[in-house]
Amino acid sequence: MRTFCHATTPVYSRRDLLTASANGFGLLALAGLANAQPTASPLAPRPPHRPAKAKRVIFLFMHGGPSQVDTFDPKPLLARHNGQPYPGQKPRVQFAATGNLLRSPWEFRPGGRSGTPVSDLFPHVRRMADELCVIRSIHADNSAHGGALLQLHTGSDTFVRPSVGSWVTYGLGSENQNLPGFVTICPTLGHGGVQNWSSAFLPAAFQGTAIGHSGIPARESSIRDIRSTAPSVELQRMQLDLLREMNHGHLAAAGADPALEGRIESFELAFRMQAAAPGVADLSKESRRVLDQYGVNQPETDNFGRQCLLARRYCEAGVRFVQVTHSYKWDQHGDLTRDHAKNAREVDQPIAALLTDLKQRGLLEDTLVWWGGEFGRTPTAQGGDGRDHNPHAFSMWLAGGGVKGGSVVGATDDFGYYAVENKVHMHDLHATLLAALGMDHEKLTYRHAGRDFRLTDVKGRVVREVFA
Repeated sequence: MRTFCHATTPVYSRRDLLTASANGFGLLALAGLANAQPTASPLAPRPPHRPAKAKRVIFLFMHGGPSQVDTFDPKPLLARHNGQPYPGQKPRVQFAATGNLLRSPWEFRPGGRSGTPVSDLFPHVRRMADELCVIRSIHADNSAHGGALLQLHTGSDTFVRPSVGSWVTYGLGSENQNLPGFVTICPTLGHGGVQNWSSAFLPAAFQGTAIGHSGIPARESSIRDIRSTAPSVELQRMQLDLLREMNHGHLAAAGADPALEGRIESFELAFRMQAAAPGVADLSKESRRVLDQYGVNQPETDNFGRQCLLARRYCEAGVRFVQVTHSYKWDQHGDLTRDHAKNAREVDQPIAALLTDLKQRGLLEDTLVWWGGEFGRTPTAQGGDGRDHNPHAFSMWLAGGGVKGGSVVGATDDFGYYAVENKVHMHDLHATLLAALGMDHEKLTYRHAGRDFRLTDVKGRVVREVFA
């Protein structure tokens, strides 16, 4: 006790002071939350690191691994030496044993004014060759589908990391606050499943929103629970307001919780989506000409055509990153001639229609279209009419968004087994995709577990040759 002017004043220790005032601090924080102005949405648009033509991405994912030597990388010597032993050294680690060289069953012909050679598998896409920048020298690290899909989608084949779409929306936000920033249409549930569109340790707002999955037709796919079951919009709004108040009270007492904050935002976004998303997904608003252009309602092209048309509609509505998956069909260890041809017929017309439609609407110039699979195939035969996995060389192409159309970047060896010229690793591809959107892959980082993470880890270079 301390005496002053005949009055006694109690002296508190720090522990006593904190104990006595703890509830006051909590109430003060709660009052601040109650009176604070609404914070900006995590999906609010953000400027890129530097000006760029591309504002959004459509990724056309060919799950299973298309063969580069049968699609976009012609190899005359492969035809000439058909049936002979591969003259080079096969990889030390192979997914499975393969035999002698196997020529492509399809001819390659020049497309467009550029003369870019494209296989007869893709006659419709070949007509769009002047829009394509074909990268023939992609290579990666994993010869198994699971690891290869994870590296393609997240940059890592061994750890749980945020997906490309999550990084893009984290960096740029979205142009429509009533829709997700990142949607994936009919994604595969295997080979990593949700990890391929997960936000991992990034805030939950950047998680991909799945529209159906590969196990159901695109015509039956929708965002889960997009239709409200509440008796009225007003009642649902009251429920959400009460839930938000309770969650903010918990945050005030327990401290910051990114997972809970992301959940609060997801409730609000879901409420807004119930009004906006059904209209975007309604293909009945498209003309018969457009539906026919994409191959909708045609047996072979209906499923992928719907996905491509949805991708255009979501991008047009302001979604930042849209993935379309043709799953899981391109893994031809046998029956290459039959099944690669069938797969190509399902996607060729819709892909060409998407590029044409985007261009006619003025969207292709600021939409980056990306096509490819998780790896390529061997030029050597498996089972007589098949090809094994090959992560050492495969082709992808980019279109729109400031890309140099009608061009080819990189090269493989004479038989298409290894990338040998201007090699583009998966980290390089990711760095280049971010650069097309105006983002520096070395600056796009997120602090987690005591270190700064990025999509390209500690590697990656921008392949400048792809840009006009």
